[in-house]
Amino acid sequence: MRSVLPWFESRFPLFLAPMAGVSDKIFRQICKEYGADVLTTEFVSAEGIFRRNQRTCEYLDFDEIERPIGVQLFGANADHMAGAAKQVADWVQPDFIDLNFGCPVNKVVCKNGGSALLKDCPTLARVAQAVVRAVAPLPVTAKIRIGWDSASVNAVTVAKVLADSEIRALTVHGRTRAQGYSGAADWDVISSVAAAVSIPVIGNGDLTSAIVTAKRRVESGIAGAMIGRAAMSTPWMFRETKAYLETGETIQSPPLEEKWNVIRRHCERVVAEWGTEEPAMRSMRARLMAYSKSMPEGKRLRERFSQVSTLGDIEIIARENITRSANVAFAIA
Repeated sequence: MRSVLPWFESRFPLFLAPMAGVSDKIFRQICKEYGADVLTTEFVSAEGIFRRNQRTCEYLDFDEIERPIGVQLFGANADHMAGAAKQVADWVQPDFIDLNFGCPVNKVVCKNGGSALLKDCPTLARVAQAVVRAVAPLPVTAKIRIGWDSASVNAVTVAKVLADSEIRALTVHGRTRAQGYSGAADWDVISSVAAAVSIPVIGNGDLTSAIVTAKRRVESGIAGAMIGRAAMSTPWMFRETKAYLETGETIQSPPLEEKWNVIRRHCERVVAEWGTEEPAMRSMRARLMAYSKSMPEGKRLRERFSQVSTLGDIEIIARENITRSANVAFAIA
């Protein structure tokens, strides 16, 4: 039997979910600073790598401080997936390769990638086995959803297929492909998967706080937790969750000034990477909307964030928000 992956040894690791348009190098490093244990790149097209598409290859960029980090690949052609995984392993030396068998997006599914393979276990097995052979001894992990739709929830079956294919750990998102990101994640199915296979199972879905994550850990028997959309608004959730898991006590969220410092730094790094301020800041609008969910006067902030074009705009909004919040607190006191 293969050894346990090092990030599972004597601990319960917290993973940042690979989210398209979100889990870039800058955001991954912010989450790492707040305690994320394991990172994964945004999902990358195996066909793009196989054809050496420049934009696709840019998604592979990461810094040494992000380790342990995996590169997530999607595709349905076993030979191409194996070839792409081998190229990735040689180019950037990640700590693991992760296979995306859970993406619900139409442009992925229509090519028989992502969650489409949940309906085709023989092809899923061929892909997994080909990649495992191609990159050995580099570990290969996978991420799945609980099924295609409510009538075909087959996560336990898929998990056993992947474990037999020598996948080293498995993340289970507790929704079907048909659900997308709506409705509630089914943690009963995640629990069933954790009980059915000997490899580590990471739970994902509706982990919105430290308390919820700790509760799911106890109830489901998962070996780790993957935090996705909640991290977009509260990257400090990793720190809060680790503290709660270790002590059973909640710690306060960062003060407002610290939250704004995170936003400022995020914007500054994106501008530096783009090299042009206005396009970079426009690209940040959606990310700023997510941050607003953890801030006072969120609705007002969203209105302002929808129009930001410069770092100066962010500074003005930050000062106004901090001042207004202080005045409200003083009035209440």
